[in-house]
Amino acid sequence: MRSDGILGVGGSDQSRATAAVIASRRRWLKRRETWLVVLGVALHAVYMLSIFDIYFKTPIVHGMDPVPPRFSEPPAKRLVLLISDGLRADKFFEPDEQGKYRAPFLRNVIKNQGRWGVSHARPPTESRPGHVAIIAGFYEDPSAVTKGWKANPVEFDSVFNQSRHTFAFGSPDIIPIFCSALPHSTWNSYPHEYEDFATDASFLDEWSFDQFESLLNRSHEDPKLKELLHKDKLVVFLHLLGCDSNGHAHRPYSSIYLNNVKVVDKIAERVYHLLEDYYRDNRTSYIFTADHGMSDKGSHGDGHPTNTDTPLVAWGAGIKYPKPATGSSHSDTVTTFIDKHAHDMPTPYDWGLRRVERVDVNQADIAPLMSTLLGLPCPVNSVGNLPLGYMKLNEAEEVEAVLANTKQILNQLLRKSYIKSLNSLFFKPFKPLVHHSSSLSQIDELISAKNYEAAMKLAVDLRNLSLEGLHYFQTYDWLMLMTVITLGYTGWMIVLALHVLQCYSSLSGDLSRKEQLSVQKKDSGKVYISGCLLMAILSVLNLVEHSPPLYHAYIGMTVFLWTQIFSEYRLIRGLWRYLRERRADYFIKLLFAAAVSVVIVELLVHSFTERKLYTWFFLIVGVVASILLHFSIPWRSGIPVFVCISCWSLSVFTLMPAEIPDNNNLVVISGAIIIVISLAAKWLDTHAEGNKFWQSITFHESRTPLCSMLYCIQIFLVGVSSVMVFLSTKHRTQNQELHSSHQFINWFVAGSSMVLPLFSGNGILSRLSSIFLGFAPPFLLLSIGYEAVFYSALAVVLLAWILFENASHHSSKVKDSSLSEKNTEEHVTIGSDERYLLLSDVRIPLIFMVLFNVAFFGTGNFASIASFEISSVYRFITIFSPFLMAALLIFKLFIPFMLVICAFSAITKLVRVPRLGCYFLVILFSDIMTIHFFFLVKNTGSWMEIGNSISHFGIVSAQVVFVLLLFALTNLYTRSIRVKPLSTSPSLKTL
Repeated sequence: MRSDGILGVGGSDQSRATAAVIASRRRWLKRRETWLVVLGVALHAVYMLSIFDIYFKTPIVHGMDPVPPRFSEPPAKRLVLLISDGLRADKFFEPDEQGKYRAPFLRNVIKNQGRWGVSHARPPTESRPGHVAIIAGFYEDPSAVTKGWKANPVEFDSVFNQSRHTFAFGSPDIIPIFCSALPHSTWNSYPHEYEDFATDASFLDEWSFDQFESLLNRSHEDPKLKELLHKDKLVVFLHLLGCDSNGHAHRPYSSIYLNNVKVVDKIAERVYHLLEDYYRDNRTSYIFTADHGMSDKGSHGDGHPTNTDTPLVAWGAGIKYPKPATGSSHSDTVTTFIDKHAHDMPTPYDWGLRRVERVDVNQADIAPLMSTLLGLPCPVNSVGNLPLGYMKLNEAEEVEAVLANTKQILNQLLRKSYIKSLNSLFFKPFKPLVHHSSSLSQIDELISAKNYEAAMKLAVDLRNLSLEGLHYFQTYDWLMLMTVITLGYTGWMIVLALHVLQCYSSLSGDLSRKEQLSVQKKDSGKVYISGCLLMAILSVLNLVEHSPPLYHAYIGMTVFLWTQIFSEYRLIRGLWRYLRERRADYFIKLLFAAAVSVVIVELLVHSFTERKLYTWFFLIVGVVASILLHFSIPWRSGIPVFVCISCWSLSVFTLMPAEIPDNNNLVVISGAIIIVISLAAKWLDTHAEGNKFWQSITFHESRTPLCSMLYCIQIFLVGVSSVMVFLSTKHRTQNQELHSSHQFINWFVAGSSMVLPLFSGNGILSRLSSIFLGFAPPFLLLSIGYEAVFYSALAVVLLAWILFENASHHSSKVKDSSLSEKNTEEHVTIGSDERYLLLSDVRIPLIFMVLFNVAFFGTGNFASIASFEISSVYRFITIFSPFLMAALLIFKLFIPFMLVICAFSAITKLVRVPRLGCYFLVILFSDIMTIHFFFLVKNTGSWMEIGNSISHFGIVSAQVVFVLLLFALTNLYTRSIRVKPLSTSPSLKTL
């Protein structure tokens, strides 16, 4: 009895089953696998949505009362907020090449009138989230992903909302966010057409100032406007977009960007003098800052210090005067900043500000600073800490201000706690603040006793605990949901594994003789009843707790899967018995296979962010595979060397840039490479049939002249496509258009070439060579650079894989006895010309996954279609048509996948394993990756980082459908492939 099956045994004697029984079992298998595919699609669709309930729920709640500070009189009557969009801290503070500082007015303010520091932004460092943090006091709402990062999906409070009136002028992308629905606001924004990257955008800053100056001038003739301007609790907001636009267009080290820094400094000076001359009451506060910085490449969004570090200058009413620097710490409110960089480094020497005390803040801290200066309640959704280092208050006022800030954050916590307690049967409060009321009473008592230092300490501690409590309730359901989803994916993988064991390994035949199936069906009924009862109980609990509908789906799906698992308990028990009877060497094999599988899956996970891992993988695999082949076939056959060289050639491509540079000549040369490879394959197909190392893949049932003529036509079409690559590109470059005749030829060649492989020979090598030639013309016509060579390198590696599997199959101890016997009741789940899966066959789905992912990431980043050059489609269409262009790009990406799956299908025929069994193993391994990416989803960081984490999770989740659809499509090309009958297949063990 042989024992190399996947946890199963070799063949076993069985009585012959009738034809009716065979047909019945085959229909049962087809229904079961259809059900498994439908279940897999539904499961992955539902679980994919779970990340939005876990990671991307809005932190914003409503229903809290505002908490104004208890001041006898606020420090300021009005506040001016100047935000220079995209202004880097270092470019603002450092001198120019002549040693002169670019912001002389604000520098004078820092040294003589106000306070300064660095405001630390949290990624994503983009304009909308940055302005929301400054004006509303909270960071990016992760649920904005559902709006494509274009808007805040939930209404929120802001300093502007709490003000008596707000005057705002600036960009149409920013001003309407805060003022379009605000009745007590006067605002205006310039047309989008003004944002022209081809010009110096500093005129946009001048426009904002001119609008405000015009407003003040009108007030001399408008008594109502003048009366409004002299009221308290006013906010003036000027959004200065120039630095951002010039940084994108010309980079932040360009003269245009650096000159724009001087422009915003001049505007700050003009605003200051304009208002001081207008009011003459010294009751105006001024705050100058930026929403984010700018990288050297002219972009922003991530957490690099050039993007997170922005200048902050405050002066005027209620602001402290400068103080000499006394220590290395740059903050009096926080120990770590929101951007998680080291910030206790000395102020750069070239800034010339080491002797002036620097007070750094988190960006959201600016909102409570502005509110407190005006005596307004902090925005009810704010999470900022009031930076006392900026405020000129007496000791009692400082405590009152911090207490109001603390109560505002505490109210959010209490509101979230109240909402959650209403909907939870087993509510777990945030224990450190269960007795918050006593803490507030104690603070009031200390204030009454004028023990301000102790009151301040308690208020700050209570504020910090409240911020921790907000995080606690934001992640309140995480443990439950992540447990349910993880159990669901685990259950799904166990269901797949049991199905493969039951239908594609010899274990099922052995168990069916030992177990009473009628008893199992009876006991399974009890398991299903128990599962239904548990599902009903959990559904009732979810209804009582008013859980979202998807919570029912998550839990129901998980309970259903585990019910399925427990219904197969006799199979599991038989599996356990089988394992207990195995010897130690079997467990060594099992552990080795598991270890290799884990290493490869981890490689695939990390390759999504580091393509270079594939280079090392193919360099190592080339050596290992050739050594393994040495034990099966002699070196002089050339196959071990061929396998090694082919793997090494593919390893080069993942070192190349994901953004493919244009190289038209390389595409043309690639056409010649394709022809040479196909000629070599044709020669082998014709002359190597008698060679025992090749005959399994060169076997033909018959040869016809039509096949040779078809082959010549395909070679001709590849040649035509190479010529058209040159002609089309040259004509389009010279005449700025695609010639209609070129367009027609390109479409005709690409379309007709993909049909021809259907009529080619049915041998493995001849059919795969024809498929390779058939998809070459459209791929060449859609290529712009080195990806055209990648196509050939991938095809050569696929041939090396086939040769490796051919040698491994014939050199193993697999005998005819491992094939299923015809018309046996227990073994009818696989075909008569197929064998059971063996433990060693796990390599086939693993290698398939590696090559499939190389096809994903070998020449780009599939997570974003935008990472592929749109000029790839210009040989087919130049008039802008987003849907057709996107379809052509996606088709180009699919071509390498088609080659991989065609080779995979050919291998399953060659080594006589069931293809669907291997497909389920592919899905099983993919879902190990899915669980990994599930825990790697990010809801903080740049939009690109967040989006990529979602894309990676979505890609591997969708493989259950994606791979199956490609299997169905490629089946048109591979279903007629024939392999050499077993009776004539010699062993390769001898020469």
